[in-house]
Amino acid sequence: MTHWLNVVVATPAHSAVAGPLTYRSESALSPGTLVRVPLGKREVLGVVWENLADSGGLAETQARNISGTLEGLAPLSATWRRLVGFTAGYYQRSLGEVALAALPPQLREMTGVQLARRLKRPVLDSSHAQDTTNSIALSAQQTAALAEFDADTRPALLFGATGSGKTEVYLHAAARVLAQDPDAQVLVMVPEINLTPQLQARFQERFAHLGKERVVSLHSGLTPAQRLKSWLSAHAGHARMVLGTRMAVLASMPNLRLIVVDEEHDPSYKQQEGARYSARDLAVYRARLEAQEASSGNACRVMLGSATPSLESWQATITGRYQRLTMNERVGASMAPSPGTGVSSLPPEGANFGSAALREPRGGPSENWPAPEGGVHIGRLPQVRGVDMNHQPKHCVIAPPLVNAIAQRIARGEQSLIFLNRRGYAPVLACHDCGWKSECPHCSAYRVFHKIDRTLRCHHCGFTERVPRACPACGNIDIAPVGRGTERLEEHLAELLAGVTRPDGSAVRIARIDADTTRLKGALESQLASVHSGEVDVLVGTQMIAKGHDFRHITLVAAINPDGALFSSDFRAPERLFSLLMQAAGRAGRDARHSEASEMWVQTFHPTHPLFAALKQHDYPKFADQQLAERQAAAMSPFGFSALVRAEAREQEVAQGFLNAAAAAAQAGQLDGQGLVTPYPAVPMTIQRVANIERAQMLVESSSRAALQRFLAAWQPLLFETRRQAEFKSLVRWAIDVDPIAI
Repeated sequence: MTHWLNVVVATPAHSAVAGPLTYRSESALSPGTLVRVPLGKREVLGVVWENLADSGGLAETQARNISGTLEGLAPLSATWRRLVGFTAGYYQRSLGEVALAALPPQLREMTGVQLARRLKRPVLDSSHAQDTTNSIALSAQQTAALAEFDADTRPALLFGATGSGKTEVYLHAAARVLAQDPDAQVLVMVPEINLTPQLQARFQERFAHLGKERVVSLHSGLTPAQRLKSWLSAHAGHARMVLGTRMAVLASMPNLRLIVVDEEHDPSYKQQEGARYSARDLAVYRARLEAQEASSGNACRVMLGSATPSLESWQATITGRYQRLTMNERVGASMAPSPGTGVSSLPPEGANFGSAALREPRGGPSENWPAPEGGVHIGRLPQVRGVDMNHQPKHCVIAPPLVNAIAQRIARGEQSLIFLNRRGYAPVLACHDCGWKSECPHCSAYRVFHKIDRTLRCHHCGFTERVPRACPACGNIDIAPVGRGTERLEEHLAELLAGVTRPDGSAVRIARIDADTTRLKGALESQLASVHSGEVDVLVGTQMIAKGHDFRHITLVAAINPDGALFSSDFRAPERLFSLLMQAAGRAGRDARHSEASEMWVQTFHPTHPLFAALKQHDYPKFADQQLAERQAAAMSPFGFSALVRAEAREQEVAQGFLNAAAAAAQAGQLDGQGLVTPYPAVPMTIQRVANIERAQMLVESSSRAALQRFLAAWQPLLFETRRQAEFKSLVRWAIDVDPIAI
């Protein structure tokens, strides 16, 4: 008997094939089944989307049979298909592009025979009876947050100060869910790959009784085989916990009961290529879908956590769409075990940190420092000290008072973190005779000077050259670096601290962690281990070390040059800067024994800026109120809705011309929702040219999310039609970015 199926396949972005294709099958197949189908001259993986009553008018000569099924895999659930369908529709991408991108790359290339062979591999079981998930004593605020979370059904925003123990709340919430349902699954998301290994180790240690193989990770840093193994385990329901980056939000998890989005404010949750989705927003939507499908009492919940929530999430708590769970007290190491467990809650990091005599805080040894009831120490947030660089010596990079403060920390055996969000030795190499600068020949940006390998490297297109011996324009041999990156800052600190010694008389140890020093596999883990073990006195790095890490013995954090974002053209820049500085400050004093001596230093030429006033008081609500008032007056997110249409071509005129022509076609066509939508003229992007491709963008705004969605959906056919016009044949690509995070 012939069965007709709608099958979605991966199609090129903005191709004429955007929806499901009709195929013929000799056997009935359930929606969600993975199949191999012919597409042109190739055979590709597809997902059966729905069964059809007939061929839908497809001529018999055009009908093609499916090539085979991937047997042994359960069909992808209806909830997963609804999630993919929403993602494709809302973010204006093809259904097949989103669906197939959510599957492991190795699975997309497998035949049914290869998959059957892969599924025959035995699944190990290292589970045991001892359960230590609740062995850690909770503070009063942590206990209250969990109780409030359990008493509500809305999405929850865990607004917790850095070091307040948000991860412990995640662990306890996950433990409760897993204990209530033997099949339940939990998804925990982090913004960056470098945070996944340490979180996975912590979850695996806490949930060791489930078995190590029950806690898996999903991120792009895994090998194809590792990623396939984790996905298959999650899809089969064998993995009880999945830890991952933004891609994990689309993982197949048939028994999902809890989604945790850590550092929910982080811009890394927004995909910047292909389907430009927000994993945070999809997590909230997925929890709603899962709750609709779940049986009574098994509804899926979502918890967003941050010390500096996104203004969109903060506003949602003001309007009542989200519940707000507040934890404004820091917790440190517990000196006493939890009642009845005999297990100390001292974290594994720092267990072997240096000499106890050298590492004790000024308040005296820990055994004479009484713990409150429950054994949980309450620490305080670091004191924020502003340094007005207008009153420091000319050309000063690190203010003398800050150098002295770092030296004092070293003498006491404590650690310092110096934060500069710019890698490399210097952002530009210049000739002061003729004005030549190390511009990239392929981009409208400068190549960065990396002294360690004597190269000029473009951080946009990757073009790299050896540093010239003389100025390429005038021959002057005196070309010099301008500005500073982390590499130069590390060198400068070594000079400033040359006369300082550690308590044991040895030389100061300075380490740098950024994208350049962590390229090799295992390099980041090795460097972080050195910091945790006390081998490093001063840590220099970019934003990759300023958030999420639990450095127990850092008592001083300094931001060297944060002023650049204060006057950016991007309306989100102040929000990102405040968040980054608050997160960086949170690395200091995370052990309550050291919190009284912890400090955050900020060097700035604008000490009276309102952002720094709120930072000094650790007052996120005050900062949020200021920003929300400004955005409401300007009708910007979360009070308005926007999309960016980007175009790339060999010539800037073509890119802008395409966008303006498409906007004119929309105006003439009187599209649905157009009355509530405002398209602005096309302009060059901030970095106008990358890899010899000119880039332009057009901002589209609306006071109504629904009207914007209707307009974009109706505009897509006109964009395709405009693209086919003769004058735009040289256009390379175009894309729609809904809810952009940078304008």
